[in-house]
Amino acid sequence: MSGKNWDRVPIDAQSIDAPLSLAAVFLVVTVASEQAALAKVASVLGGLDDLVKTVGFRDLSGRLSCIAGIGRDLWDRLDSGRRPKELRPFAPITGTAHAAPSTPGDLLFHIRSERPDLCFEFERILLDSLGACVTVVDEVSGFRYFDARDLLGFVDGTANPTGLDLPASALVGNEDADFAGGSYVVVQKYLHDLNAWARIPTRLQEEIIGRTKIDNIEIDDDDAPRKSHKSLATIVDADGAEYDILRDNMPFGRPGHQEFGTYFIGYSRYLWVIEKMLQRMYVGDPPGAYDRLLDFSTPHTGTTFFAPTRSTVQTLIQAGS
Repeated sequence: MSGKNWDRVPIDAQSIDAPLSLAAVFLVVTVASEQAALAKVASVLGGLDDLVKTVGFRDLSGRLSCIAGIGRDLWDRLDSGRRPKELRPFAPITGTAHAAPSTPGDLLFHIRSERPDLCFEFERILLDSLGACVTVVDEVSGFRYFDARDLLGFVDGTANPTGLDLPASALVGNEDADFAGGSYVVVQKYLHDLNAWARIPTRLQEEIIGRTKIDNIEIDDDDAPRKSHKSLATIVDADGAEYDILRDNMPFGRPGHQEFGTYFIGYSRYLWVIEKMLQRMYVGDPPGAYDRLLDFSTPHTGTTFFAPTRSTVQTLIQAGS
């Protein structure tokens, strides 16, 4: 999709490099066991691009897009012959103080737009089309918060790859040629204890995050006794090469229910990169020195998907029909 003029045409389904948006819906569903349900899901997946155009053409400046991610179990139901090399269910993680759960999910729909009403309309028509074939297990509406900050008050996503670095970090390459251009996707829904966070002095908040709060300057904590969230989420191999992922996290919340959260979504060329990142956060480096952000942010979901290219989706549809 590089070089595409987003202002002239609707954004194709499966456009992982579509612009980050002001609004998003994160929809996770499971698929019924009947063969008829599988065939229906395959049909709807095949029509995603047309649905993006149908809804998005009403306002091209709304930049509507949708990415469908497929879980390992559903992938095997659609095509038992082959799958992306690293595709596997989310593995729960248990640290000394905090745990990351694994939760169900056959399909992820990551719906993005500059207008929340376009996200709403797309999701409404999508779910009408899927009908009783699916069960919604998680549904979150996210929003851009001021200058891309999370509800903890810090800018989120600064380390995202851009330009030519984006496909190199987020899209599978020749190492798995049959699925090149696709991406591994991990999602987790975090809820924050904002009252407890507010009681922490800003200086300590900055040490926990690894950046200054007002101006988003990176803090060097290499010699600090406890690594920051930023450092624990940085993955470097034995040769010193750093591996990035593409994050499109979004805040969400319902103040009347005292619900304040961040929906983490990471796209990666290699699933092991996100898995290692989460291991470092929950287990710690060294073990026991876990990410102190977890003292204030609790994960309630954890699911892994693979977002295939449009051509691979068509292949899956033919196999699952």
